Amino acid sequence: MAQFSVNAQRFDPYKNFKFRVKWDGKYVAGVSKVGALKRTTEVVKHREGGDPSSSRKSPGRTEYEAISLERGVTHDKEFEQWANKVWNFGSGLGAEVSLKDFRKDIIIELYNESGQLAVAYKLFRCWVSEFQALPDLDANANAVAIQHIKLENEGWERDYEVAEPAEETFTEPQ
Repeated sequence: MAQFSVNAQRFDPYKNFKFRVKWDGKYVAGVSKVGALKRTTEVVKHREGGDPSSSRKSPGRTEYEAISLERGVTHDKEFEQWANKVWNFGSGLGAEVSLKDFRKDIIIELYNESGQLAVAYKLFRCWVSEFQALPDLDANANAVAIQHIKLENEGWERDYEVAEPAEETFTEPQ
């Protein structure tokens, strides 16, 4: 039997421009771009000796691709402080990596056009493998300075506790 959603009137997919990123229980300021969530499962080919010339396929190891987060350069230090937990130049021998807390779980939330939470994903055991503090600087350009971090992760899952929002309708004043 077919299951119908709570919001049977919605035909349009959600847009990709309303989102927020959260770690350590706080929203991260100014994130303007989040890379795609992608996983790939290896294919293991095998065949039995009595099989014809074709092979069978079964799933192997699953890999989760790193994601990148981008935002304009501001005084907020969240990206840099997290990146420094993985490698902090000049911190002294044996203190370069913060083994206790260099990994974080993060949440990516997607909102509908009216600002209601529609979909959320949890990413597990993330850590910063790449940090760009400043972009190329160009006195002849007219652009925002963007910094980015690349996050390795050990998996993600959709947060099924986030229910489809009952979308509001606007009524004309009487």
